Amino acid sequence: MTTLQQATTALQHYYGYDTFRPMQAEIIQSVYEGKNVIVLMPTGGGKSICYQIPAITMEGTGIVVSPLIALMKDQVEALRANGVKAAYLNSSISMSEQRAIGEKLYKGEYDLLYVSPEKLLSYDFSTSLPHLNINLFAIDEAHCISSWGHDFRPEYTKMKFLKKQFPNIPILACTATADKVTRKDIAKQLDLPKPKVFVASFDRPNLSLDVRPGIKRFEQIVTFLKEHENQSGIIYCLSKKSTESVAAKLKKNGFDAAYYHAGMPANERSQVQEDFIQDRLSIVCATIAFGMGIDKSNVRWVVHYNMPRNIESFYQEIGRAGRDGADADTLLFYSYADVQKWQNIISDNESSQRDVKLSKLERMQQYSTALFCRRKVLLNYFSENHRENCGNCDICKNPPQYFDGTIPAQKALSAIYRVRESIGMNLLIEVLRGSQRKEIFQLELQKIKTYGQGREYSFQEWRYYLEQLLNQGYIEIAHDDGSKVKLTEASRGVLFNNEPVQLVKMVTAKEREEKAKKKADVRLRRPSVRHRVRDEVFDHLRQVRAEIARAEGMPPYIVFSDATLEEMAAMKPTTEQAMRAVSGVGEMKWNKYGKQFMRAIESYCIENNIDLTPVITTAPQPTKVKVMKPNEPKISTYEQTRLLYEQGLSLKEIATQRGRSFTTIIGHLAKLKKEGKAEIDFRPFLEKGVYEQVLSVLPDLKEPPYRSAEIFMALNEEISFEQIRIALTVEEEERLNSDKI
Repeated sequence: MTTLQQATTALQHYYGYDTFRPMQAEIIQSVYEGKNVIVLMPTGGGKSICYQIPAITMEGTGIVVSPLIALMKDQVEALRANGVKAAYLNSSISMSEQRAIGEKLYKGEYDLLYVSPEKLLSYDFSTSLPHLNINLFAIDEAHCISSWGHDFRPEYTKMKFLKKQFPNIPILACTATADKVTRKDIAKQLDLPKPKVFVASFDRPNLSLDVRPGIKRFEQIVTFLKEHENQSGIIYCLSKKSTESVAAKLKKNGFDAAYYHAGMPANERSQVQEDFIQDRLSIVCATIAFGMGIDKSNVRWVVHYNMPRNIESFYQEIGRAGRDGADADTLLFYSYADVQKWQNIISDNESSQRDVKLSKLERMQQYSTALFCRRKVLLNYFSENHRENCGNCDICKNPPQYFDGTIPAQKALSAIYRVRESIGMNLLIEVLRGSQRKEIFQLELQKIKTYGQGREYSFQEWRYYLEQLLNQGYIEIAHDDGSKVKLTEASRGVLFNNEPVQLVKMVTAKEREEKAKKKADVRLRRPSVRHRVRDEVFDHLRQVRAEIARAEGMPPYIVFSDATLEEMAAMKPTTEQAMRAVSGVGEMKWNKYGKQFMRAIESYCIENNIDLTPVITTAPQPTKVKVMKPNEPKISTYEQTRLLYEQGLSLKEIATQRGRSFTTIIGHLAKLKKEGKAEIDFRPFLEKGVYEQVLSVLPDLKEPPYRSAEIFMALNEEISFEQIRIALTVEEEERLNSDKI
C-alpha cells in the first residue's frame, strides 16, 4: 500500500511544500485505505491536494469530475507546470484531441484525468471506464449533487452508478459549501456507505472582513480601489444591469474594468475571463456566474456591491481572494433594500425549500449587521466554535461606539404605533423626518404626534438605527402584508415601561478614513510562519514573472503564486538550497525558473543597493527617526519621511527605514512638495530615458490622473512601477506649473 511518506515526497517534488495542511494527510491516508470520503474545506483550503496526491502516487489514473470547463483548464495547466501528467475531456476540445487523449488514457499515461459530469455520463465514456486502471474518483463541487445545494446540477444526481459499478474504488466528494443536511444528502445521492467525513477549519485568517452601509457605494469603491492599485479583484453585483453600469462608471474613472454575466455571448465571457486570468484585466464586475470556474490564486480583493442570499454563497465568493495564502481584503455593502429584493425573489419562487432559503437569508442579514467579531459569526455558522476575536475584521479593528438610543427608539416605535402599523420603513423614516411628500398628506400622517420629531437624524441614519431595532427584535417586517413595519412584544417595554435601548452610532465614510489614518502608523502586521513582504523586490519579481508567463502563454500565477514571490522578496534566496526552501518551489519549478529568479533577486538588489539580508515580517521594522520623548508632540507619517529625506537618505533607504513601499514614500514627498513643506527635485531619481518614454505613451491614454498599470503595459512591461511613479510625479508637477503660466 502507498504510504504517507511517499505522499510527502510527492508534495515536495511536485508542489514545493514541506508539510501538508491540517487534515490533508488524514484524508490521503483514508484514500490509501480504500475508504470513501466527504471533504468539506473552504475555498483555497487545499481540497485538490487531497485527491491529486493519491492519484499521482497510486498505480493507475484518478478520474476527477469537475463542473466547469475553465476550472479544468486552469487546474490541468497548473499540474502540467508542476510536472504532473494530466489532461481533461470536455466539449471545448475537438474530437481528434479527445481520441488522442483516449489512446494515452488506455495506455495508462495520465496520473489525472478531469471530465465534465456530462462527459462522465456519456455512453462512450461510461462504457469505457471498466477497461481503465482507475485508482480513485473525485467529485469536485460536490454540493451540486445535493437537492439542497444552491447550485443544483441535474447530471450530478446520476452518479450513483460509480459506487455500484466500482464498489472497491474510493470516492472523494469535495466541496467548500455544505451544511450538515447537505453533507448527508451528498452521501445519499452518491450511495456512499458510511463515508468518512472531514470538516476542515473554515478560518481564513488572511482574509480581512469589512461590512459597510450601502450608502454612496460607488464613491467608497473608488477609494477602496485606489488603495489596491494594480491588484486583481472581483466586484459581485446582484443583477446583470448592475455589472454593466458599475464597470462603465469605473472605466470612466480610469480603472481597468470589465463586466461578466450569463447574458453575454459565450465568446465575450470567455475573453473577459481569459484576460482576468492572464492579468491583462484587473477588475471584473460580475454576477455569481463568474469565479466558480477560476483557479486564479492572486485575487487580492473581493467586493460585494449587494448582499448575497446566504452565507454559503458569500463565503465561497470571498474565498476566491487570497487562495495563495497571502493577505487579501473583502468588502460587503449592506442595505435592507437588498434583503427585501432577495425576500421577493425567494417568495415568488414556488419552491418547496422557500422557508429554508428565507432562514439562510436571515442568517446572512445577521452577519451583515453583527456588532461583534464577524469571523465568529461565519465560523459558528459552519459549526466551528471560535471564541477569540480575529483582529482582522472591521468590528475588531474599530469596535462600535454605543450610545443610549432609548429616545430615538421610542420616537420610531411611537410613530409605528400611531400610524397603526400601516406603512413600510422608507415612509416611516419620511414621517419621522417631517417630509413634505404628497403621500404623507394624502394619508394624513402629518397629523400624528411624532411627525417631524426625528429631524436630527438623516435618512441614512434612521435606516441604520431601524435596522438595529429590527435585529434586536423590537420591530418586524410583515413580508406577507406589503413589508409593513410592525411592533413586537419587546417594543412595548420600551414604549410603555421606558426600558433602555442601546444603539451603535453610525460612522460616516469620512470618519472611518480618518480613524484608519490614525491607526495606520501603529498597526502591527499579523505574525506569519513564512516571512513575506510586498516591496520593490516583490514588484520586480512580478515583472519577471509576467515576462515568463507571456512567453510561455500561461497565467502568471501558475509560474509562481503571489505568496511565493512575497516569500522570495523577504528571504532573498541566492543559493539553490535557499530557493528550494521557499514554499511553492518544487522540483519542476526549480528546474524551470529557480536560477532565473535567483539571478533577478541578486542583480536587482545589487544594482539598487538593497541589503540581501532576509526581512523578518512578524513585526514592523523600526525607523531611524529620532525617538520621541513622552511629552513631545507626535510627528506625522509625512514628517517622518521628510526628516529622513533631509538627512540625505535615498528613496529606497527611506522606504526600508519606514517599512513603507517605494511608491508610498514618493507619494509622501510629492504631497510635502505640493504643500510647500519641502523642496524636492524628483528628476535625479529617474533612470536615463525613462521620463521621455513615459511621456511618449501618455497621449494614447485617457486624461489624467494616469494609471501606472496602463503605462506599464503600454511600455511592454519594461519600465518598473517605481520609475513610472516618479515620472508621473514629475509630469504632474510640470503640467501644473504650465497651467499657472
